[in-house]
Amino acid sequence: MKIEIWSDIMCPFCYIGKRQLETALAEFPNGEFEIEWKSFQLDPTITPQSEKDVYTFLAERKGISVDQSIEMHKGVVERAKSVGLDYHFDKAIISNSLTAHRIIHLAKSKKLGDEMEEIFFKAYFTDGKDLNDTQTLIELGVQAGLDSKEVQEVVENENLYLNDVHADIHEANQIGVQGVPFFVFDRKYAVSGAQPVEAFVNTIKEMQK
Repeated sequence: MKIEIWSDIMCPFCYIGKRQLETALAEFPNGEFEIEWKSFQLDPTITPQSEKDVYTFLAERKGISVDQSIEMHKGVVERAKSVGLDYHFDKAIISNSLTAHRIIHLAKSKKLGDEMEEIFFKAYFTDGKDLNDTQTLIELGVQAGLDSKEVQEVVENENLYLNDVHADIHEANQIGVQGVPFFVFDRKYAVSGAQPVEAFVNTIKEMQK
């Protein structure tokens, strides 16, 4: 069974959805699943702002106070915790995810897409890594099993894998993806959002009938 996942590594619900899908897949020990990550950018216009935390950034974008922004994020932190994830929005560094998406496509070409996705999620939401910093991106790529020179080449050449990212986003628009995460099972069933584990389990069971 092929499962395609449109996702943005800056999307907190995408990381949660990844964990919930993994929990569901564990209930099918004899199942053969192929996971393919697809690029999506929630906001392609974001400029790197290493001096600003997520709370302040969102407060300015939504026209609310920083305290209100912190309160809004508490529920997301709790939901992440419920699936074993440790979010630190106070450490997260505002970045544009385009370069990271291009590196994920490099990783996909080496069958390391899932590893790279996981490492980028953790780097952003838990470790407070700057995903617009060249050295950081190289180190994370190497951690996933990529060659440092290849990662550096992708970072420095803005055209490498750019068409792949745009193709994923165009495809998302074509099939009506309104938000991420968005999961497509063998091009027959779709699950939108970080749904409960049961939703994924039921979808897989339906596919197996």
